[in-house]
Amino acid sequence: MEYLSTRGGMPPQRFSDILLGGLAPDGGLVMPASIPQIDDATLQSWRGLSYADLAFQVLSRYCDDIPADDLKRLIDETYTPAIFGTEDITPLVPLEPASDAQGPLYIEQLSNGPTLAFKDMAMQLLGRLFEYTLLKQDRWLNIVGATSGDTGSAAEYAMRGRQHLRVFMLSPAGRMSAFQRAQMFSLMDDNIYNIAIEGVFDDCQDLVKAVAGDLAFKERHSIGSVNSINWARVVAQVVYYFRGYLLATAGQPYGADGQPQQVSFTVPSGNFGNVLAGHIARRMGLPIRRLVVATNENDVLDEFFRTGRYRVRSARDTHATSSPSMDISKASNFERFVFDLHGGDAERVRALWQQLGETGEFDLAGTDAFAKAAAWGFVSGRSTHADRLQTIRHWHQKAGVLVDTHTADGLKVAQAYREPGIPMLCLETALPAKFAESIVEAIGQQPPVPAGLEGLEARAQRWVRMPADVRQLEAYVAART
Repeated sequence: MEYLSTRGGMPPQRFSDILLGGLAPDGGLVMPASIPQIDDATLQSWRGLSYADLAFQVLSRYCDDIPADDLKRLIDETYTPAIFGTEDITPLVPLEPASDAQGPLYIEQLSNGPTLAFKDMAMQLLGRLFEYTLLKQDRWLNIVGATSGDTGSAAEYAMRGRQHLRVFMLSPAGRMSAFQRAQMFSLMDDNIYNIAIEGVFDDCQDLVKAVAGDLAFKERHSIGSVNSINWARVVAQVVYYFRGYLLATAGQPYGADGQPQQVSFTVPSGNFGNVLAGHIARRMGLPIRRLVVATNENDVLDEFFRTGRYRVRSARDTHATSSPSMDISKASNFERFVFDLHGGDAERVRALWQQLGETGEFDLAGTDAFAKAAAWGFVSGRSTHADRLQTIRHWHQKAGVLVDTHTADGLKVAQAYREPGIPMLCLETALPAKFAESIVEAIGQQPPVPAGLEGLEARAQRWVRMPADVRQLEAYVAART
C-alpha cells in the first residue's frame, strides 16, 4: 500500500514512512493511493471474528509493510478485556426496536477504554505501533498534539511510560470539563507535558500545524502527531464500523431484495476524523446507507452538507458548549474528504485550501463533487444545549441508558434519519462521567464514575499556561528534547 498527499507534493510512501508524521511535507494530509475492496463473501466470512481478529483483517490491508506476525501481536495486545473492560470491546446497546415506521436504534459503545472516550479505540493501538517502529529504527519521537478534551487524555494514556516517546499536548485553557482536565493534568509521567493555550481548540490546532509546517524544526526535533490528521488514527477507527455492522446484521445479513443488509451510522462530529473512518469503510464496500454527521452549535459541517458552503469560524465565533469535544470550526480531516470528492485531484484541493486560507471559505454548491457527497449517503443535523439535555433525559427515562452530551447530540440528529428496515447505529463518544455538570442538569443526579477514577478531580495537577505563540511553543519543546 502506497500513500500520497492530498496536495500532490509528496512522492509515494509506505505505511511505516507516514506512521510517525502528521502533515505531509507539502502541508497536505496523507491518503492511500487506492482503497482496498471487501466483497460480500469476505465480509460474511468475518462474522464471528473477535474484535482483534477483525482489526487484523482490516488493518493488514493498509499496514502491509509491517510483518504480519508483528502486526497481529500488537493488535492482540491492544484489544483485550483488560484494557477495554469487555470481551466484546464495542458492544451494541439496543435503545429502540424496529417498527413499521423505522428500523432499530442502537448505540455502539466505544468508550470502555482507560480514558472513557472513543479516542482510546485507535490511540491504544497507536501507542504500540509508535513504540514498535521507534525501537526498530532506534530513534525518538516528540508528539505535539492538540485536544478539545478527549484526544489529549487518550494520547497521554496510550503513550505514558513508552520508550522513545514524549508528548506535548495543547488544550484550550478553561474550555474542557473538569474531569477531562483532571485526566490529563494529573499525569506525572516524565514523558508527558500539558500546555494550556490561551484561546480555543482551533488556536491549538493551528499551533500544531504551524510546528508541523516548520520543516527544519520538525526534522531537528523529530516532531510527530497523534491528532486525527495521523492516518493511522483514522484507519484504526475503520474497524469498529465493520464491527458495528456485523453485530447489527447478525440475525439478518440480507435484505428482502436479497442484497446485503444496509445500516446507517450517526457520528457526533468535530474534526471529521471519526466520520471519515466511516466513509473509508463505505468505500471499502461496507453496506452503509447513510452517514449522519451530527454537530453541536458549532455547525460548520452541518452547513456544508446542507448547502455546499464550507465556512470556518473565528475564535470569537466558536461557541463554548456542553459538548466541548465538538467545539471545532476547522475540521482538519475534511481535506481528505474533499480530496476524495474530487477524485483525488490534488491541484483542485490545493486551490480550495488556498482560497480557504485567503477568504475563510469555499462553496461547492452546484458542483458534481457536492452531489457526490449526497450520493455517498452523507446527511447532517445540528443539536443545541437544550436538545442534548432533553435527549439525555428521554433515553434515561425510556430505556434506562445514560449517555454523555456528545452522544446525545448524535441521538438527537439520528432521529430525523431513521428509515424502515435500516438499523441506525449511533457511535458513542464518551462516558457520562466526563460531563457530570450537564448530566446533573439533565437528570438531577451524578453520573456513575468507573472504579479507579473516584476523586480524580481532587488529584494534584501539573501543566503550563502559554499564549497562542508558535515561537514560544517551539522554544518550550526544544528545551525538553
